Amino acid sequence: MAAIITLRRGDITQDADVDAIVNAANSSLLGGGGVDGAIHRAAGPGILEECRQHGGCATGDAKITGAGELGVRYIIHAVGPVWRGGGNGEAQRLASCYRRSIELASAHGCQRVAFPAISTGAFSYPVVEAAQVALGSTRETLDSHPNLREARFWLFDDDTYSVFAEQLDRLGVAYPAGSPENES
Repeated sequence: MAAIITLRRGDITQDADVDAIVNAANSSLLGGGGVDGAIHRAAGPGILEECRQHGGCATGDAKITGAGELGVRYIIHAVGPVWRGGGNGEAQRLASCYRRSIELASAHGCQRVAFPAISTGAFSYPVVEAAQVALGSTRETLDSHPNLREARFWLFDDDTYSVFAEQLDRLGVAYPAGSPENES
């Protein structure tokens, strides 16, 4: 069975139905604002120590830790690029975040993984371009990792959700009509 991509609206930290949650991390892996801060708070202080052991993470790469107090098995900390106009390899590094996250999830036996819209907050990546890269690279990478059954994108607001839904439709990627789309 081919993997599916689904869209959800709401708080990614509330998804206890996946094996791994991807964190939109900064290169220190030591927490920050937005999704990163929310995941660190929800997972509890033990995650910070696990992240310290990694010694940081390069842009476009990802590292995996336990999930602390979250109801999932793992947190995958992916470091997206800061938007600098689009001519500085941002798309390649953003695509790499999604590929590396899927590779790590697959290597750790995950069947379902939840993603935020990496780099679209404090890193200022334009949402339309980010959605194109995120969904395209996820679709391509899922094909080579058959043990993964679902990639969920948790989108915090209506505007971002609408952009991702439009881009998913443009890619021709089918997601089940009955999938939960509004989970706050």
